[in-house]
Amino acid sequence: MNRRDQIKLSPAEQLELLDAERIVVCTTNGPRGWPHSMPLWYTVRDGELWAWTFAKSQKVRNLERDPRCTLLVEAGVDYGELRGVQIEAEAELIRDADRVYELGAELALRYAEGIDSIEGDAAAALRAQAPKRVAIHFHPVRVATWDHRKLGGTY
Repeated sequence: MNRRDQIKLSPAEQLELLDAERIVVCTTNGPRGWPHSMPLWYTVRDGELWAWTFAKSQKVRNLERDPRCTLLVEAGVDYGELRGVQIEAEAELIRDADRVYELGAELALRYAEGIDSIEGDAAAALRAQAPKRVAIHFHPVRVATWDHRKLGGTY
């Protein structure tokens, strides 16, 4: 077995990493041909990443022009600890305010400390934000993974 195969994450390990981490770096194709990389909060639905962002953001403009993007979620500091998932994806932009609100509520529950439901003022704030935002469903085309911890200290 080659080293590349030794360090691959299993599907269960991929989901564990995605559940544990909080930021995905999304790289889109910018208007001048340069990559445009930006961090996003995300959630995982049926094994696929979803995010939301402002509808007028540069990343959305880029995805309107070209839906191809690359996503990166990585953890670790030292080389022997590094593990990650890189996903080449096609982005689907969703503008329906109800669906955008649902995703915003899901993200709020994932990222806000100590809350287990979205109600009252919090729900109203998310509903007010939804028309200004888009939900992004990232459909994976190709996935690469690594976990240097599997090398056991031999690089």
